[in-house]
Amino acid sequence: MFRKVLIANRGEIAVRVMRTLREMGIATVAVYSDADRTSLHVRMADEAEHVGPSPSAESYLRIDRILDAARKHGAEAIHPGYGFLSENADFAAACEDAGMVFIGPSAESIRAMGSKTAARRTAIAAGTPVVPGTDRAVTLEDAREFGRVHGYPVLLKAVAGGGGKGMRRVDREGELEAALRDASSEAERSFRDSEVYMEKLIERPRHIEIQLMGDRHGNMVHLGERECSIQRRHQKVVEECPSPLVEGHPEMRQAMGEAAIRAARAAGYYNAGTVEFLVDPDRRFYFLEMNTRLQVEHPVTELVTGLDLVRLQVEIAAGARLPFRQEEVSWRGSSIECRIYAEDPYNNFLPYPGKLTRLTRPMGPGIRLDGCVYDGWTVPMEYDPLLAKLAVWASTRDEAIARMIRALREYDVGGIRTNIGFFRQILEDADFAAGRLHTGFIDEFFARHVPCEAPAELQAVAALAAVLHASARAAAPSDRPAGVSAWLAAGRDGLLR
Repeated sequence: MFRKVLIANRGEIAVRVMRTLREMGIATVAVYSDADRTSLHVRMADEAEHVGPSPSAESYLRIDRILDAARKHGAEAIHPGYGFLSENADFAAACEDAGMVFIGPSAESIRAMGSKTAARRTAIAAGTPVVPGTDRAVTLEDAREFGRVHGYPVLLKAVAGGGGKGMRRVDREGELEAALRDASSEAERSFRDSEVYMEKLIERPRHIEIQLMGDRHGNMVHLGERECSIQRRHQKVVEECPSPLVEGHPEMRQAMGEAAIRAARAAGYYNAGTVEFLVDPDRRFYFLEMNTRLQVEHPVTELVTGLDLVRLQVEIAAGARLPFRQEEVSWRGSSIECRIYAEDPYNNFLPYPGKLTRLTRPMGPGIRLDGCVYDGWTVPMEYDPLLAKLAVWASTRDEAIARMIRALREYDVGGIRTNIGFFRQILEDADFAAGRLHTGFIDEFFARHVPCEAPAELQAVAALAAVLHASARAAAPSDRPAGVSAWLAAGRDGLLR
């Protein structure tokens, strides 16, 4: 087993990896940029190394500086977390060339499955159903031809993409040129790869993924599915295990698991990976892509299976065999995760960096909080504003929903805006409770709900309206214009809903 591991990441995932390494008796090395000097992952690590200025392109994405830090501190292996260099085949190869173990799949597997178009080709060859689309990057003329053949709407997607970056919906040919330009530009900024491919858009699909784990000895199992249909801007924000669509249909779980394993085996895959599927209203599933790393939402799988996926990753990287067979995997209860962001859900989910002036964490039975913040810490504007992942476990989905609502009510963050109140609305929604989910859920949700927490500016206006309304009630009718009481009452009652 390794004596020391460097975590090539930041924030909550770096903290989460460190916790398992500490339980395993393995020393940890953190890396940090200027913006992260006071971050929790730096405080928690046994050793830490500065790797550059705040922009990730000059710090967390610098392969040379990450490897220099690992050599300086004597790390034997590197865990990439998710994001940044986690799906960079050149980084995986550079680790091996430097004599360090990359805790993840091989560079060859990342190239085969990390590229969305290459992954589609691999899945097709393995007999896994795929969404109609291109198997290579498209030019504008290619995109126009695809639209003419398959019809609209379509999706443009970054070849090297993830997290909704470099993705654009196109509803008609007239939108295509601008959408392709924007998607390509965002892909270049996010992944240093401007290539974009195209898929037919499946309306109102569910997004369901299968967690895989394989060792270097040819053994591979699936750990069941996660429902990830609640998304904003193509990025997941609420995840569940098991899926309410799949639960009670073991034949569907088996079919999806076997399809995922076939695709991964075709790429010679090992370590942790996730195959993502779109599922149409008739329960037909289609390969979407493979994430060749640990997923943000892995805690819900851990809570239901009782497994530590990071520990399995480290053991497999050290050469161990999987300690169980497929028939020994079991699923108990239900788990839900909410991604807590510093953002304003009622202003197009605009990021909201700033200083935390108050922090009260939820506690109690069945609560898990993977976080990276503390009272007084400042959320940097340079990175994704994820503060924590709040996950709950209970024996049934209904109980898990009730537990999550209770946890969200206990969760209090001051000084910045968060999506905590928004999640309370989601969890209390009748369609969510009934499991009627799809990737457009949030857009439809906003169409039929009012905010449960007005932004601070509106709260101030509401308070003023309440004062004026009280004054107006005390005044004689001749002292105020007709209708002012109704306006003030509407301001007080409407804004404070």
